[in-house]
Amino acid sequence: MGYYDGNTVAALWNYAQKFSMSDNAFTNTYGPSTPGALEVVSGNTNGMQIVKASKPVFNLTTASGSYYVADGQGGYTMINDVDPANDLCSSTTDVAMMSSKNIGDLLNAKNVTWGGFMGGFNLSTVNADGSTGCKRSTLSTVVNSSTADYIPHHNWFQYYASTANLQHLRPSSTAAIGSSLEADGKTAEPANHQYDTDDFFASVKAGNFPSVSFLKVPAYQDGHAGYSDPLDEQAFTAKVVNFLQQQPDWKNTAVIVAWDNSDGWYDHAYVGPTSSSFDAQADQLMGAGKCGTGAQPTGVNGGVVNGRCGPGTRIPFLVISPWAKVNYVDHTQISQASVVKFIEDNWLSSARLGGGSFDANAGSIMMHVRLHGQGQQPDPVRRSEPRFAGGIGSGNLKVSEVM
Repeated sequence: MGYYDGNTVAALWNYAQKFSMSDNAFTNTYGPSTPGALEVVSGNTNGMQIVKASKPVFNLTTASGSYYVADGQGGYTMINDVDPANDLCSSTTDVAMMSSKNIGDLLNAKNVTWGGFMGGFNLSTVNADGSTGCKRSTLSTVVNSSTADYIPHHNWFQYYASTANLQHLRPSSTAAIGSSLEADGKTAEPANHQYDTDDFFASVKAGNFPSVSFLKVPAYQDGHAGYSDPLDEQAFTAKVVNFLQQQPDWKNTAVIVAWDNSDGWYDHAYVGPTSSSFDAQADQLMGAGKCGTGAQPTGVNGGVVNGRCGPGTRIPFLVISPWAKVNYVDHTQISQASVVKFIEDNWLSSARLGGGSFDANAGSIMMHVRLHGQGQQPDPVRRSEPRFAGGIGSGNLKVSEVM
């Protein structure tokens, strides 16, 4: 492990002192970027549909690098990285989709404006080095390495037919960003709520701030060891927060900074599994075929399933907002699905996704919030139009949710 203090990651240090953080946040399951990205929008990695695979189901002998296990109910659970099927930039050999619901489905049903803003998603943009399309890339001067801005297996909403924009179609207008329909109120919006991070800044600047925004940083700033690091990842977070603090809606905004996994930069605190899995090959934490001692969670079809052992590793978690407590460390155990629950409780009358989603039992993040602020503003969680800008870093570093 490296050591980063306030002299190095000054922005994150500053946010932790002036706002609220958790010392008890965990990934929902053991797993890298893709499972973590799915958990923060659906609380679920079960219901994986294999579209094309060069690897068999996980086994210790010949497929220890596989990305799925049999769930014991005739289906599959995702446990590793794999690209979304039919994305223009995805692998030609290994791709999958998910059959569960995600938070976008619930937001659409209630006509709440929202968007997934993904670094590198606009394939028509040309970078300073001339790169464009799926090969559009940026050099990290910190690690002296160049990497593609867009990584398909980090893109939460592309795994679900209902929220995917597989052709990377552009929004019909800046005014339509966040909406399901074009300005005429009839034509389906081509972007289907999926945009580039540049579109977030353009939309908010134009006065069109979606109620819920998920931001995924360009890969060189996602904190993934090897092509990025904590210095890179704090730069994008600071850019978003500095920008939002200058907007009229800042008084009604909460920014959640979350990670899809610990990526090796952050301490791997252990907590005993509360969701068990008993796959003979994949589960070895407590002996052969054993991860956890309690009950298995249910899956998308209602039966108990394998492949969802957790909580996994501890991850950083920050709440940056005028409504956040100051210099506060919360000890409530939370998970990636706590972000889903927060959105459901604030915009969706506490509706839940069902299908075995961890949102049902996720810890609440409301202890980070001062419900009455300075006494001069209404309760932010009861306003008709609060803002959420959230983001997730690649766990290999979003209300806006920033990852």
